[in-house]
Amino acid sequence: MHIRKDDIVEVITGDDARGKAHVTARVLRVLAEENKVVVEGMNRAYKHLKPSARNRQGGRLSKEMPIDVSNVLLYCTTCRRGVRIGKRYDANDGHKERYCRSCGNSLGALSKARPAYVAKKK
Repeated sequence: MHIRKDDIVEVITGDDARGKAHVTARVLRVLAEENKVVVEGMNRAYKHLKPSARNRQGGRLSKEMPIDVSNVLLYCTTCRRGVRIGKRYDANDGHKERYCRSCGNSLGALSKARPAYVAKKK
């Protein structure tokens, strides 16, 4: 999956993104086996709580629910919008990284340095 926890993403579809130009938010959790992410402030659901001995006052508990990972794009700070990403090996030390397909800017490392993938100098 190309989205990780604490990434900034742009939500492109859904009820919360409707009618707004750019809705950017932080990823709180990644549910890889379900192919979903939980985004801060998006897809809020309310659970109605009945007054009880433990919870003297009832009310509504609001929490974020998962949305499909296909409904978000990783945010590029250079392009200032959600972009498609690619994966490549860095030529300097050989670590795998995500990069913006539009501007080529690096969006974060995915693995440790691998000497086998360092570009050979002529």
